[in-house]
Amino acid sequence: MVYDIKKGTKMEKRANYLSGLEYPGRFIIAGQLKSEQELCLIYGITGRSPSSQARRMVKKENGIWVEPTDPQLIISGKPELLIYPAIMYSPSGIVVSNGKHTTDIAGSLDSGRSPVLVLARALQDWKYEPDEPVFTPRISLAYCGGFSVGMSIIRRGEFGSVIRNFFELPLLPGKGWLLMTYMGINVDPLPSFFGEPVFLEMVGSTAEEVAHGVYESLAPAAGKPDLRVAVAGVRATLPDGEIQEIKIINRNEG
Repeated sequence: MVYDIKKGTKMEKRANYLSGLEYPGRFIIAGQLKSEQELCLIYGITGRSPSSQARRMVKKENGIWVEPTDPQLIISGKPELLIYPAIMYSPSGIVVSNGKHTTDIAGSLDSGRSPVLVLARALQDWKYEPDEPVFTPRISLAYCGGFSVGMSIIRRGEFGSVIRNFFELPLLPGKGWLLMTYMGINVDPLPSFFGEPVFLEMVGSTAEEVAHGVYESLAPAAGKPDLRVAVAGVRATLPDGEIQEIKIINRNEG
């Protein structure tokens, strides 16, 4: 148990993943489970607008896709930014991202290759999202086997310039990494995430336990709107990346 200073009460440690962050946007968590030699990947969505909220994640043959629960609400937003494959996997590895660039990264996967090189090659023609005035960053992850993952963020710089950051991060028992599109505060304009991925504890022995911990950590404070949309978790063996478990939590099933 740990002490939550903000609430002044005791709570389970797993509730600390994103506690205190009202609006992280979309996010990726990657880490190694403490109890097993296994990788756990999490992709999560929070949303403020009706079109962002009108979505769910669904399992398909080669991964997990973001789909609408209300097509009419999706049309009122930007469908090309709201519907996409979030997680894709194959014998060559696993990809996670917050947009349609997932497909390009999956096409560049090469087992045994540096995950950072995979991301750099696949994302060379991509830039931040065209959702002015926010200009949401594109965040991505690649796993090509072994005991490390690659993460990247593409965000807007001064005068519309494109800033690309790539990180090769070790997988350590019980430890993980968090990358978000925003800094977690619910203000306008939304500040894009910057800096290195956040180092955190991985609490749980299954994808289901981790996904539930992440989802519950995003529960709103009293009087605040619930911005949760969906969280998906994938568990795979190390160092080969064979999928062992998939868990999806949708606030709205549609």
